[in-house]
Amino acid sequence: MTHNVIHRRALEAAAADARLAGVELDGACEWLASAGPTLTEPFGAEVWVFDEDLARVLLVENRWRGLVPPGGRVEPGETPREGAIRELFEETGLRVEPFPEPAMVAVRCYRPGGTVTLGLSYTAVVDAAVPLTAESGQPVAWMSLHQDWESHFPGDPTRMRRHAERIARTTPG
Repeated sequence: MTHNVIHRRALEAAAADARLAGVELDGACEWLASAGPTLTEPFGAEVWVFDEDLARVLLVENRWRGLVPPGGRVEPGETPREGAIRELFEETGLRVEPFPEPAMVAVRCYRPGGTVTLGLSYTAVVDAAVPLTAESGQPVAWMSLHQDWESHFPGDPTRMRRHAERIARTTPG
């Protein structure tokens, strides 16, 4: 598989997932369409992992961004969903398949002084009793959705709360 084929696969997957996202920020779909094949920055992808009661979210302490969901850079050859799954495993030890529809798509800058790129946020629900294995230098812990926390993206805690509420309303039980 050539680099162009991999890039096209990632771009097509990102565009498809962006259209399915529950929340779109910053005109992300239009931004992605206009960037198209000239896009040079890798995508960002993360997973909003909620406990079964939808009362807590799993967060990683990132040295630049504070408390954030597990995630990171999508590597060459990966789709954003594949990158999110890999990053989740690397940062927490969890092997989870996210829900089919992403929670959010946004245009973001993930590092101070960095360039903007597309970020996709996926969702998963897991048993909070499952053991976690943090990546070296990045502690991981459950955080109550009823409290605030410092994040590089200040609106994200509220967005995560609202998304957990949507899941609770649409989940049979």
